[in-house]
Amino acid sequence: MTLIDGRAIAAAITAEVTETAAKLRESGTAPTLAVLVPTDDDDATAWYVRSIERAAKKVGVDCRVVQLENPTGADVTRELDKLSADPSVHGIICQTPLPDGVTLDDVGAHIDPRKDVDGANPVSLGRLTAGLPTYAPATAAAVLEILKREQVALSGAQVAVVGRSTIVGKPAALLLLGEHATVTVCHSRTKDLAAVTKTADVLVVAVGRAHFIGADHVKPGAVVIDVGTNPTPEGGLVGDVDQAAVEEIAGSITPVPGGVGPVTTSLLLRHTVTAAQS
Repeated sequence: MTLIDGRAIAAAITAEVTETAAKLRESGTAPTLAVLVPTDDDDATAWYVRSIERAAKKVGVDCRVVQLENPTGADVTRELDKLSADPSVHGIICQTPLPDGVTLDDVGAHIDPRKDVDGANPVSLGRLTAGLPTYAPATAAAVLEILKREQVALSGAQVAVVGRSTIVGKPAALLLLGEHATVTVCHSRTKDLAAVTKTADVLVVAVGRAHFIGADHVKPGAVVIDVGTNPTPEGGLVGDVDQAAVEEIAGSITPVPGGVGPVTTSLLLRHTVTAAQS
């Protein structure tokens, strides 16, 4: 089995983004990503935002963190409207968790689709469905980016996506359909999940349940993309796939950490630089 090096893929993307960002700065445009953070007491969010700031600095993208204190849903939408109208901002992402009773579906429509670098606006998902130019959610885009960089043949391939969220499962399935794969989307109501996933040449797993996928779910030689990031009591991370159980069966797999995550961050920055070129 081959471990797919997400960090190496991210480094290649970062090099490309750095070059483009430098050219933009030379022409007088400072590519800028705004990160709206509606909470100040979530350690995972704080860690992720710091990682985005570090990555942005390395490639020459300005990162503007907008921290809100105990906001209402109206406060969040008001700030997203303001950032959408700001010509100096090229990309916008809204972190979770959001205020009680508020979902990303509720506020995503307040991000200008031209700046929606993480595909949160329903318009972005609609354009993705229609095959029109748009920014797909970065994690879903990372799935396709990894498969392309690994030169996995997708046209005609049998692909199973486990998970149907609007931020990973559904958009990943749409992106794979765009590459002419035959895609099956599995979810909590799927009967005999293993019978479906064992037919897949490519298996994408995004359910948020540690070690949910085991050896009996994987076709021999399959490419497995593990999107899960589940914290352990020891402070580490494990994926949705039990890597130890499937390593003798799968042909290749993305590790956790070091797989999809780094590629996701690099694509957020690439999307921002692309938006700055528009």
